[in-house]
Amino acid sequence: MATGYSKSPLELLNSSHQSKVLKAAIFSRFVLLILSILWRTLLAPYDTSAPLNPTCLHNPSPPLPSPLLPSLGSAIEKGVVWDSVYFVRIAQCGYEYEQFYAFLPLLPACMFVFSQTVFAPLVPLIDYRAVLALSGYVVCNVAFIFTAMYFYRLSVIILKDPSAALQASVLFCFNPASIFYSSIYSESLYALFSVGGCYYLVSRANNIAVLWLALSGFARSNGVLNAGYFGFQAMHQAYDAFYLKKSAF
Repeated sequence: MATGYSKSPLELLNSSHQSKVLKAAIFSRFVLLILSILWRTLLAPYDTSAPLNPTCLHNPSPPLPSPLLPSLGSAIEKGVVWDSVYFVRIAQCGYEYEQFYAFLPLLPACMFVFSQTVFAPLVPLIDYRAVLALSGYVVCNVAFIFTAMYFYRLSVIILKDPSAALQASVLFCFNPASIFYSSIYSESLYALFSVGGCYYLVSRANNIAVLWLALSGFARSNGVLNAGYFGFQAMHQAYDAFYLKKSAF
C-alpha cells in the first residue's frame, strides 16, 4: 500500500497544514496577550522595575514633551520587567555598563530600527520608551510566527509525515514556555534563526544556512553551538567519502 512518504520534501509540504500552523501561531499569541493583561490586572507584579527609567549615561537626550496618551504608554511599559528592562535600555541608551554585555545586540538593534522607522510617529503619543517596548513586542511575536512556519517545514523534512509535523508545530505554538516568545526576550529571534538555519541546512541551501545560524549567535550566546551542525555535516561527508573510497578499493 503506497504511503506517499517517498516524495520529495517540497512535495510533502501541505498548504492547508501551513495555513493551520499560521493560524495556530497567531491565535496562541493573542491568547497569551489576553492572559498577560488579565493577570497583570488581577495580581501585582513581583518585579517592580518597569517604571525605572533614569537618564542615559552617555549622550543624554533632551527632555521630550509629555505624551498625548500617557496611560497607554504606561500600560505598554508595565510589561518591561526582568530581562526586558535590559533590552529596552540597550536599545535606548546603548551598552552603558559591563553587565549589559550579557545581552547580545540583535534584539535591541531591531527594536531601535523599528522605533526610528515604522513606529516613529507614535513617539509623541506614548513616549519613546513605550515605543521601544512596543517595537520589542512586535519583533518577538512576529519572529515567533515565522519560527512556527519554519518549524513545520523542518519537521516535514525530518519526520517525512505532514500530519505529525502539523501536530508538533501546534504543540510548539502552545508549549508551556511560550510566554518567553511573546515577551521582550531574545528567545524568539534565536529560535527563528536557529530553526530557519536548520531548515535551509537540510534543504542544502548552505550559504543561507550559514547566514541564519550566524545571526542566531547575535541573538543569544549559545548560538555559537549551531556551528556544530556544520561540523557534523563535514564529518558525515568525510565518512561517506572514506567509505566509498574503501568500497571502491
